[in-house]
Amino acid sequence: METEAEAEEPPRHRRTFTFPSALTVLAVVTIAVWLLAFLIPPGQYDRDAAGVPVQGTYHRVLAGESFVDRLEDLFLSPVNGLYGLRDARTGLVGPDLAGELYGAAGVFLFVLAIGAFITVVFATGALDRGIARLAHRLRERGALLIAGIMVVFSVLGTVEGFAEETLGFYGLIVPLMLALGYDRMVAVGTIILGAGIGVLCSTVNPFATGVASSAADISLGDGIVLRFVMWVVLTAVTVAYVIRYARRVRRDPARSLTGFLPGDREHATEAPDAEPELTGLHRAVLTTMVLVFAFMIFSVVPWSSALTGDADATPYGFELDWSFPQLAALFICAAVLVGLVARMGEQRLSSTVVQGAADFISPALVIVLARGVTVIMNNSKITDTVLHSIEGVVRGTSSGVFAVIVFVVNLPLAFLIPSTSGHATLAMPILAPLADFAGVSRAVVVTAWQASSGWMNLWVPTTAVVMGGVALAKVGYDKYLRFAWPLLAVLFALICGFVALGAAFT
Repeated sequence: METEAEAEEPPRHRRTFTFPSALTVLAVVTIAVWLLAFLIPPGQYDRDAAGVPVQGTYHRVLAGESFVDRLEDLFLSPVNGLYGLRDARTGLVGPDLAGELYGAAGVFLFVLAIGAFITVVFATGALDRGIARLAHRLRERGALLIAGIMVVFSVLGTVEGFAEETLGFYGLIVPLMLALGYDRMVAVGTIILGAGIGVLCSTVNPFATGVASSAADISLGDGIVLRFVMWVVLTAVTVAYVIRYARRVRRDPARSLTGFLPGDREHATEAPDAEPELTGLHRAVLTTMVLVFAFMIFSVVPWSSALTGDADATPYGFELDWSFPQLAALFICAAVLVGLVARMGEQRLSSTVVQGAADFISPALVIVLARGVTVIMNNSKITDTVLHSIEGVVRGTSSGVFAVIVFVVNLPLAFLIPSTSGHATLAMPILAPLADFAGVSRAVVVTAWQASSGWMNLWVPTTAVVMGGVALAKVGYDKYLRFAWPLLAVLFALICGFVALGAAFT
């Protein structure tokens, strides 16, 4: 018989494990690398005039740092990650030294600038209204609707890293898919896989390709041809996969992986709402946004190399060869321009720009912390030692095999650090020189790395895009994995093929 004390005892809530944020993971990595630096022997390669390590010249050296110096490196690692300067004579990085900027200040400001621009665009309501209008116009052509939304999301993903922003579209797309006779999984696949495949095949996505290219010391436009072809093929495969499932469910609802919640089937008989109005202001904002991203692509692409296939071709006179400082200024000006076009007013525009920069401070800080880790490795002289150990693993492999290895070895890192910008900043200082040893273009390594990060972020439970998406759609995570794993296997094979061919022909 239950006692009175037992009856009054409040229920115990089981604590659920929450994976730490990218900032916390990188803080732990910073401390771990600092400790490992006491155990890993220091060493370095001889370098050519361009500062590139020369294969076969690795040798042991003295670190030359006391315990106090190393403690200061740990303490100042975030500061050095932002604006540390690298001394040309000693190679050490510090905020009070003289030399070239080693920190990620340029990338940091660029992330804040594009955050301000994207937030201003969303504040106008133009992008939301444009996608809603597309959905309404294609509401009676289900397959075309799915393809249209996925391609739009994929384009946004490949040019500006459109991912977390998709969480705002579940309220629109889930009821729409149910009204067309599909299930909730079709909506999840349309949104998560549509935007995710674009990010996986980023062409000029500043948070993936941009940060990785900066860390690899190459142009944002290097390798864009391979990435574009890869984007076209993988997007087509992903769209076809979702449409195939959608048609199967529509023909036979019993084959739905999710089933139907009470009221879901009634959506199919509901009359569609009125078509969302796209005002002249909305059209002007959308046109401005397209032109800004088109100009960004134009400004960073090495056109002479892309059109001739010769990496050493003389640049054309119209090439701008812009990098992060110019792009940061571009998006600040573009944010103001969109605000003026939308007639937001000085007060609202100012507050929206500030809010946009604030919303993107997290990925910007992730970049700084990751660069701080590389500063610790640089000052303790263990970066070349790590590079030398990996060189021994890939020595003798063909260029295609090397590119596939780069893709595979980055998968566990992508799980631990779902932030593409943080992952890139952490990994590229090792991977880029390794590409030189293997005789592979650094652009192929960037492509292999971002494909690894993008593939993992299609399903890992450490990303808010996936977990938040399935929660908003009321779809179980296990059911989403069951839906996605055949596509993930196909994408894995295609990625390996693309990076191998890219390495072989560069």
